[in-house]
Amino acid sequence: MIVKTLNELYPGIGVDTVIKSIKINSREVEDGDLFVCTKGVTADRHDFIDDAIQHGAKAIVVSRDIRSDKVPTIKVPDTNRELPYLCQKFYDYPDQKLKMIGVTGTDGKTSVTTIIQTLIGSDLCGYIGTNGRSCAKFSGDNPNTTPDAQNLYMYLDEFVGYGCKYAAMEASSEAFFRGRLQAMQFDVSAYTNVTSEHLNIHGTFENYLESKLMLFRQTKKDGYCILNHDDPYFDQVKAACNGKVLTYGSGEENDLQIVDFKLYPNHTDIHFRYKDNVVFVESPLMGDFNVSNLACGILCAVAAGFNFDRLLSKIPDIRISGRLELLNTDTPYYIMVDYAHTPNGITKLLNFVHTLDISRSIVVIGQAGERDPYKRPKVGNVVVENATYAIFTYEDPRSEDPMAICEDIIRELKDTHHNYEIVIDRRKAIEKAVSMAEANDMVLILGKGNETYEKLKDETIYFNDIEEAYQAVANRKIKEGV
Repeated sequence: MIVKTLNELYPGIGVDTVIKSIKINSREVEDGDLFVCTKGVTADRHDFIDDAIQHGAKAIVVSRDIRSDKVPTIKVPDTNRELPYLCQKFYDYPDQKLKMIGVTGTDGKTSVTTIIQTLIGSDLCGYIGTNGRSCAKFSGDNPNTTPDAQNLYMYLDEFVGYGCKYAAMEASSEAFFRGRLQAMQFDVSAYTNVTSEHLNIHGTFENYLESKLMLFRQTKKDGYCILNHDDPYFDQVKAACNGKVLTYGSGEENDLQIVDFKLYPNHTDIHFRYKDNVVFVESPLMGDFNVSNLACGILCAVAAGFNFDRLLSKIPDIRISGRLELLNTDTPYYIMVDYAHTPNGITKLLNFVHTLDISRSIVVIGQAGERDPYKRPKVGNVVVENATYAIFTYEDPRSEDPMAICEDIIRELKDTHHNYEIVIDRRKAIEKAVSMAEANDMVLILGKGNETYEKLKDETIYFNDIEEAYQAVANRKIKEGV
């Protein structure tokens, strides 16, 4: 367990108070913590100083003229900017003890980082992202795709303690926008694609792209930037790169060329060209988008120093929880769970699914509250135009009315399409989809993957789409006397 004195963190303050951890949420403060008064989207933690002290905070970091006669107070110009540097120092710079591999993009971040961890080996490489945090010796939850600094550096310190030498992490645009990653330099950076997303946070697409470009500006000069040459924004990303650029894509000019591929219901056959040699790969990942994700992951691992041929031998081991996860239901119909939640990701997924030998596609999906409202009708249109039937439901509504979110989704299609309905309760929506499925139909439960929560107005509840799907199947079998 790491502890520091306040004087070690802020030399010259002359106070040897022992600090056991750093917190920014007063409700999570425990005895011995340092409370940093950051400013969030809806809250200014300066307003919760008394609550933090009551919970046991031994010192506070502020950016206002606030003095407490109860605990030492350190004033800094900007607490949000201070936080990552403070956490980095508290945990003895774990990011500098690891080779940091950051992956950004609108779609595919979880898949690519999981591929990287598998190829390098979870005994050597930790993972941080939407599916939590993990290495060979442990796994745990993660509250954000890219966690706040006080958690991020704690997780990296865990990896160091477990003997990891690498960390593959999802680097979200919001994390750069919020300043969570500003103290970090990356050894390898990569991007998958860029499409419009998170405009509620960034305001414009240009701002969104600019946040993603920060990953490549924070790549070490002797590091590597792995770029998707087939993406429309390749040139803009390349212009921002600080490290050596390596590319993957369909053209012969790429460092790793995708020569061709053939899709199957349970695997994909691929030919890659690397250093003028064409190699055949049988990938356990399905879908054309995963061909690109695999190429990105391989090139990232090569840039991290691993032998290309050794990496190919690890490809059969790749498993990505909650991504194109076909459930083992022992039924005449199929159920697949996936994280797809953007118009681009949903379109690619449905296009792939309809290459399979299925009859109808029945989609359960929602859109998150307090997130980009502009894409909701786009998602609605994409789903009803590419699926046989859609059931729109809640998906982390937070403070928003779930019905209002669903009304946003159907706003542009309710006068033109009739192959959908709204079932607000997600459990009932999944049950309805399963009850509708006939032989050879595919039920697709989208948006959450293997996440284990739903964020409602006043609480966060345990909820897992995979478990709910299995339960719905079991209930149907009981009802039908199977």
